[in-house]
Amino acid sequence: MLKGIPSIISPDLMKILMEMGHGDEIVLADGNFPSASHTQRLIRCDGHGIPELLEAILKFLPIDTYVEKPIALMKVVPGDPIQPTIWEEYEEIIQKEHPTSVTFNYMERFEFYERTRKAFAVVATGEKAQYANIILKKGVVK
Repeated sequence: MLKGIPSIISPDLMKILMEMGHGDEIVLADGNFPSASHTQRLIRCDGHGIPELLEAILKFLPIDTYVEKPIALMKVVPGDPIQPTIWEEYEEIIQKEHPTSVTFNYMERFEFYERTRKAFAVVATGEKAQYANIILKKGVVK
């Protein structure tokens, strides 16, 4: 056991975060996302929601400041009446760790899937909120 690492960050997840380089991406996937079929590196975080995982990860993972939109969210499918309130939580969490404004990229569902296939890793969570999937692009430690 180490000091200062939130217990929600498993050894496997910490290893992935440490192996990632500048520009690599990690996907935090909700419970409905087809995680296993969209990645070569799958980390299981069943039973955990994305907001608490995001908060813990951002203590270690710098967000890329060299790109316009370093964070991506899956757009609501046209015609779906859901309005994701979890996005507001994400904005608050990200603002705490990265006070400079970070712009989100809202991606169409299949475009999001394709970007996920190219990501460094996918973290499968037990998040129940729909449209809770989020992609983070790693920046540099300054």
